[in-house]
Amino acid sequence: MGPTPPDREHWSRVAAEWTEWARSPKHDAFWAYREAFIAYLGRGSGNALDVGCGEGRLSRELKALGYRVTAADTVAELVETARQADSAHDYAVADARSLPFEDGSFDLVLAYNVLMDVEDLPATLREIRRVMRPRGHLVISLVHPFRDRGSFTGPEPDASFVLTGTYFGRQRFEGMEERDGLRMHFAGWSQPLEAYAAALEQAGLAITSLREPVPDPSSAREHFKQWARVPLFLWLKASPLAQASS
Repeated sequence: MGPTPPDREHWSRVAAEWTEWARSPKHDAFWAYREAFIAYLGRGSGNALDVGCGEGRLSRELKALGYRVTAADTVAELVETARQADSAHDYAVADARSLPFEDGSFDLVLAYNVLMDVEDLPATLREIRRVMRPRGHLVISLVHPFRDRGSFTGPEPDASFVLTGTYFGRQRFEGMEERDGLRMHFAGWSQPLEAYAAALEQAGLAITSLREPVPDPSSAREHFKQWARVPLFLWLKASPLAQASS
């Protein structure tokens, strides 16, 4: 076997940290966008794959929406944590570039805030396309590529957002957030929207929907109010090219 991919190595190291962070009620940004994202997914009854399932919170949402869910992650500790919470119907420890499923297995594939973490985006999307049914759909959530390249000048809701360096190019990022006594170390790749669109196209997938959501004002905590002015997330839907053009 080759060397351990950076994404697997990082997430193995922070698996317990992430589980505590993600499962703390109303703690991170997920909760300020949850209702809108559930509506974006929509109810269903087919087979769904949650790629990079982590501790399983999106798998649980898919189950509640009516899908038969397979939760997959490259980190065995996270898959076991998801299993202990009864997050899905089936589970797999798998690299997203080599999924242990037959061609055309899934009606829906969800990649929620995971494509920023994979080292080889084109290979990952080709593999996702392989396991999708001909009339299947891919739903993607990303930390907005523009957000990675700048920061607010202060904590105030109306603080200026300043672009530092360049928006273009691919860059490795590592950082730590600390809030309410919890600490989370993040790492991954920052790249512009064009890189995602090109990789989707090369994989035979066409973008059919795009959203730049704002946080729910009724559920967003004070430190998320800035993201009502600058997008924190980017949501996409994609389908096989033949389906998208029909």
